[in-house]
Amino acid sequence: MSADFESYEQDFAVLTADITGRIGKVPKLVGDEKKQMVANVEKQLEEARELLEQMELEVREIPPQSRGMYSSRMRSYKQEMGKLEADFKRSRIAYSDEVRNELLGDDGNSSENQRAHLLDNTERLERSSRRLEAGYQIAVETEQIGQEMLENLSHDREKIQRARERLRETDANLGKSSRILTGMLRR
Repeated sequence: MSADFESYEQDFAVLTADITGRIGKVPKLVGDEKKQMVANVEKQLEEARELLEQMELEVREIPPQSRGMYSSRMRSYKQEMGKLEADFKRSRIAYSDEVRNELLGDDGNSSENQRAHLLDNTERLERSSRRLEAGYQIAVETEQIGQEMLENLSHDREKIQRARERLRETDANLGKSSRILTGMLRR
């Protein structure tokens, strides 16, 4: 069974490498070439999904003792597939943005949108930084309170130990007194 899985792995590796290359070419092409490339990549992504399904079926048939290794490989392949799909989506969005800009002649508006987007991101970062600083302050204060509590507990422990020693001494003195009194009564 692992031989079939390894064969699927090799096919998947070759296919994903080809898809990656084609995705990189999509933004550079124009017109019908671009449409053709997009259609080819979509077909190849579907083939890659089918290969992943076949690989999953093979993993299910592998004995449980050795299934863990193959399952971890499957997770990484699924992550790789997700990354490829996201890259393809980004390249298609770039393609559709270019077409829209060519048709509408819209270049100036995108820089304003980018500037607004950057300002929003900067504001979010500043808020996050303030939250992190507040969290850090709380952690420092909590640490100080914990340290004070440990010191108080240490002092209390010393007091308890001293009181215990006094009780032992008192007990020993009472024992001596009791023996002295017993001796005096006998005389």
